[in-house]
Amino acid sequence: MIQPSRIKILHDAPARRDGAYVLYWMQQSQRAGFNPALEYAVEAANDLDLPVLVCFGLAAFPEANARHYGFMLEGLAEVERRLAARGIAFVIRKSPPHDLARALSAEAALVVCDRGYLKIQRAWRARLQADIACRLVQVEGDVVVPVEVASTKHEYAARTLRPRLHRVWEDYIDDLEERPLRRRAASLRVESSIDLGDIPRVLSDLTIDHEVGRVRRFEAGEGAARQRLGQFLGTALDRYGAERGKPEAGVASHMSPYLHFGQISPVEIALAVRGTPPSESRASYLEELIVRRELSMNHAHYAPAYDSYSVLPDWARRTLADHASDVRPHLYSRAQFESAETHDPYWNAAMREMRSTGYMHNHLRMYWGKKILQWSRDPQEAFETTLALNNRWFLDGRDANSFTNVGWIFGLHDRPWGPQPVFGTVRSMGANTFKKFDAEAYVRSVAHLEKSEGI
Repeated sequence: MIQPSRIKILHDAPARRDGAYVLYWMQQSQRAGFNPALEYAVEAANDLDLPVLVCFGLAAFPEANARHYGFMLEGLAEVERRLAARGIAFVIRKSPPHDLARALSAEAALVVCDRGYLKIQRAWRARLQADIACRLVQVEGDVVVPVEVASTKHEYAARTLRPRLHRVWEDYIDDLEERPLRRRAASLRVESSIDLGDIPRVLSDLTIDHEVGRVRRFEAGEGAARQRLGQFLGTALDRYGAERGKPEAGVASHMSPYLHFGQISPVEIALAVRGTPPSESRASYLEELIVRRELSMNHAHYAPAYDSYSVLPDWARRTLADHASDVRPHLYSRAQFESAETHDPYWNAAMREMRSTGYMHNHLRMYWGKKILQWSRDPQEAFETTLALNNRWFLDGRDANSFTNVGWIFGLHDRPWGPQPVFGTVRSMGANTFKKFDAEAYVRSVAHLEKSEGI
């Protein structure tokens, strides 16, 4: 079902009876299956006896590059095929997303959009809301519990949001059936300006950073996401609780790139995980998927400066400022960090994994960021370096979860710890990190991954 709290009227006008179609502006939820916004559009179209048109505006997204666009476009090519099989039309054009939606709304009975939490995503929807003449409905499909339902304020930490989510999440972990479509879109004549059958050419025509190229490690699309989820449930979930902190153990679900691009629903994942026998591993995974991820959505929603050093809690900024002049054990520039040219072979291996595959195990992401803080001239420079490298090289960079993870390195959603040089009372991570797993096996695995990527 589509819970009423997922639905918000952005422009309250009656549906136009002379419309040619119901328009779904797809942006965050880039999938044809388990998509509440799409199913809402189908329901509305059936009520009006109209076809459904889905549009996607391809525009420059801050810091996105060939790695990000390649993965996204491959997923959208699958969306186009799956929608065609349902009788739904799909159009993709090189255009600011809200401009394309506004142009196509001229012939729409009503417009449906999904929801994103970043500033640019909110700005796109606000511009469409201000300009549109017909009914505009937003349907949330990329969190388990809508942010305002979970909390009406910026939460201090996971411990403050957790009980709020636990009280309501059973109401939202519910199946979403695919609605049969009454009127197919065969008669619609709306043309795309982008050929998803030739993605290399599409990429070559985009003015983006081509130095960061596509990766082989992750196949894009909702089909690949479901296949990975199935493999995780069958081979790794039962070990997740005990071994999730060990990068070499192979128990990560690798859902983050697919969640980032909306190629799989977090509710679909939660349903699948909850369908397994109760265990510590199941509880641990749902904690990461729902509590930790949706804490980041809360942060992006209620803290507009989520991508700025100023968003850090006062105590963290004070203690880092107090220790800004401390002697650093090593000093590196952003270029040296990016090239994996530090004295630490394990840190270098993590950076090489990130560069070559767009991924790094979460435990190592924490160590990676903490060491940038420790080995930079000052905390502000460290923050900027961490965020820039995060956004450039990770497939799942540039989203609410990613911005929040970077903030955590510097004290966000944490508490003061015992004072140390450079860090002050911000949590540090040292050499003991590598006593908790087989670090040499991890370094060997990175070399294998690089070889698989042709490096």
